[in-house]
Amino acid sequence: MTYSLDFRKQVLKSLDEGMTFAEAAKFYNLSPTTIQNWKRRVHSKITRQTKPYKIPDDVLLNDVKEHPDDYQYERARRLNCSKTGIHHALKRLGISQKKDFRTSKSLSDQKSGVSE
Repeated sequence: MTYSLDFRKQVLKSLDEGMTFAEAAKFYNLSPTTIQNWKRRVHSKITRQTKPYKIPDDVLLNDVKEHPDDYQYERARRLNCSKTGIHHALKRLGISQKKDFRTSKSLSDQKSGVSE
């Protein structure tokens, strides 16, 4: 939750007037850590200092087209990242693929042997 700049300045002004971090936290219903962070930097962060994603969207989309039935760990190995990174990138792109059990690697091609 982002607080307004006026509210932040009001809290910091209370500290300048002699209120302690604990008193200000209780009075304004904030965490003392939040107030300490505001003391260091009043304004909110606007931009990121790092690239937002390790996996480029176009590379992942191309991989999905070339290997539609691959598992996330296989994509991760090819794209040099983690399975969790693949999961988040696919979710970010709105790709939710359900496995086709006819082509699944976890099932054998033979029948189970149970008579019908």
